[in-house]
Amino acid sequence: MATSPALVDQYGRPLRKELLAREIAAPTRASIRTISSGHPAQGLEPVRLARLLREAEDGNAIAYYELAEEMEEKDLHYLSVLRTRKLAVARLPIEVEPADDSEQAKADAQLLKDWLDRDTLQLELFDILDAIGKGMSCTEIVWEMKPDLWQPRALKRRDPRWFEFDQVNGEELLLRGGEDGVGQASPLPAGKFITHFHPTKSGLPVRSGLARIAAWGYMFKNFAIKDWVTFLEAFGQPLRIGKYGPNESEENKAILHRALYELGSDAAAAFPETMSVEFVDRKAGTAPNDLWRSHAEYFDDQMSKAVLGQTNTTDAKAGGMGSGQADVHNEVRGDIEDFDAMLVAGTLNRDLVPPFIIFNRGPRDKYPRLKIGRPDPIDIKTEIESAAKLADMGVLIDGEEMRERAGLPAARSEDSALKASGGNKAGETPSQPAEAPTDAELAATRLLGPLMGLRGHFGGEVSTLHVRNVETEPDKIDLTAEEALSDWEEQIDPLLAPVDALIGECQSLDELQARLVEVIGSMDDARFTEVLARAGFAARIAGLAEPRD
Repeated sequence: MATSPALVDQYGRPLRKELLAREIAAPTRASIRTISSGHPAQGLEPVRLARLLREAEDGNAIAYYELAEEMEEKDLHYLSVLRTRKLAVARLPIEVEPADDSEQAKADAQLLKDWLDRDTLQLELFDILDAIGKGMSCTEIVWEMKPDLWQPRALKRRDPRWFEFDQVNGEELLLRGGEDGVGQASPLPAGKFITHFHPTKSGLPVRSGLARIAAWGYMFKNFAIKDWVTFLEAFGQPLRIGKYGPNESEENKAILHRALYELGSDAAAAFPETMSVEFVDRKAGTAPNDLWRSHAEYFDDQMSKAVLGQTNTTDAKAGGMGSGQADVHNEVRGDIEDFDAMLVAGTLNRDLVPPFIIFNRGPRDKYPRLKIGRPDPIDIKTEIESAAKLADMGVLIDGEEMRERAGLPAARSEDSALKASGGNKAGETPSQPAEAPTDAELAATRLLGPLMGLRGHFGGEVSTLHVRNVETEPDKIDLTAEEALSDWEEQIDPLLAPVDALIGECQSLDELQARLVEVIGSMDDARFTEVLARAGFAARIAGLAEPRD
């Protein structure tokens, strides 16, 4: 008996059912994946930071990821701007777009929409966007495998220290310790992980995170703040000077020295009467406190530029453009938001959506897509005015869609529905205006005016161009001519048939004028000439007979 084919993902990799429902990258005490962490930010200085970054390039990025975590904990400004950038994307609306218009594609998209109703993807997106700072993030998919439905039960963030990059290409992510946590690094199983790479610059993923760029600014800013705090601690206390005579004993000198320390902390001290203490107030002098402050603010500005692309949405800055400067800066942040949303949507459409559809509905040539982002702003007033003008011109427009785009509720009944100003009820179609003639038809009117006028006189038409008659009281000559030309269509059609055919072929006036000479020779006027001669003779007889009447 033939065996059933192996379950594979969209890239042909086997999907192992025994791994889908359990967590294979969870922390344990008995593996190398533990929650214990080092603290490389303590005592960080330039030589140590440079060595840490080089080790990350060489494949040992554990200390680098620990530093990136500590930077978010210890630098309030870095935490603020990085969190702002992640929240900007995590709170955006999420839509599902079917692969095409087929019923199968719509059913696939509905399956994805039903799963999104769990309302936790926004929080999970915040963790996935941890890649903005660290360059990568890895999220494990824990599948809920019911008989009739396999769906992600949870998307769990995994510590980036538990992964490493392939040493050959520097791009493929491997699980440190393998599936059991104690072996060699192994490739990630298919259908189990969402690996998001968020490059700040082109290059290897381990070198593309914002934390690597901000680390130097964090270190130098930390130096400035430490010096500033030390200065403020000393500057806030008066300078205490002890004086003793030349013949004082060493024991009394020690007592005076201890008294000076006690005056600083306890504001009380005891010393021999022969000694004195002088307090010097330094607050009246100048202090370089602005030096350290400007130093720290400079690196804050640089971090704002690196993370958000500008500074005006984080700190109020005086500028010569007024509110226009803030608007420009906010547009810069909007561009970054759109790009971040596009990247994370692409990751989900690659690592989450295809396995979800494959497990429940089978492989597809194309899969539904998640779209993350704000819809483009719509000037609904302009759209409604344009729709009204187009409708008056006879263009068919879906009124229900226009109502939805305007955000207006549907009518509860026909009686409560709004009525058009012209008196048409909802759903009625206004009268359609006559279709405008084409350029070719206008050319035929001008070039073949006499023939077309004659044809129109007897109620005919050339192509779709109608010739309107002027109503007059008929006389005997008119009656005679109408009687003589009662079979006018059979007489004039051989003459104008080539012209009618040419009008239908031409797209413009210039083309008609250029090709008109082609059909003149094929216009059969023999029968029409005979009819005109007879009509002229009859009209002459009628004219001679009219005075006698």
